[in-house]
Amino acid sequence: MPYCLVKTENLPYLCIFYIIENNHMKVKIHREGANILVILLIILLAINALVWYYAQSAIIPVVAVSAILFLLVVNFFRSPRRHFTGNRDNVVVASADGKVVALEETFEDEYLHCKVKQLSVFMTVFNVHANWFPIDGEVLYVKHHPGRFMAAYLPKSSTENERSTVVIKAKNGQTILMRQIAGAMARRIVTYAEVGDEASIEDHMGFIKFGSRVDIYLPLDAEILVKIGDKTTGGITEVARLKK
Repeated sequence: MPYCLVKTENLPYLCIFYIIENNHMKVKIHREGANILVILLIILLAINALVWYYAQSAIIPVVAVSAILFLLVVNFFRSPRRHFTGNRDNVVVASADGKVVALEETFEDEYLHCKVKQLSVFMTVFNVHANWFPIDGEVLYVKHHPGRFMAAYLPKSSTENERSTVVIKAKNGQTILMRQIAGAMARRIVTYAEVGDEASIEDHMGFIKFGSRVDIYLPLDAEILVKIGDKTTGGITEVARLKK
């Protein structure tokens, strides 16, 4: 992630080159962050202009802090285009970048009304916050729930925090439930999925702003391919496989 500070005769300018490319992903800025980044850039430029005009001796640390802050926000709103290259038959992939924090049997009582395996991935502010569909199939159900804003790593955040539920019928006929959960900092969940949509593991299902968690509820006979503490890459990491 190279960047440079270019100083003209009148004003320091921040030049950012944000290019990440490899075999799996190409990165751009997510649409949810466009307005925020523009507003932040205007504010930072205004602050730097005032410091340049009134206190030139302090301009270097102010520019440095401004650059770091802007790059952190740019990093948060990365929107990678990822291409899954494995066998897609009955595979469940991670819906988010982060770390596996829960793997347990539980009772899902919003839609499935049965015992399931719950797999939870927690995202820090340094992770990509775009969310991917966990499996190919058809969207059956979408519902947003207002709620609290407790720390997303707490177990009860799954049922008490602001959250959005998406249910997908996999191509083998089994039903998968995915839940976006807001955290202590997150105050806005965006869900793009609509009932009747075709779900693809390479497509964005939604976005959660500023810290959060994603739960996936799987059939009890699903084979889990990760363990607690494993890091995941949304749309790429295979976390489970459904029985055929």
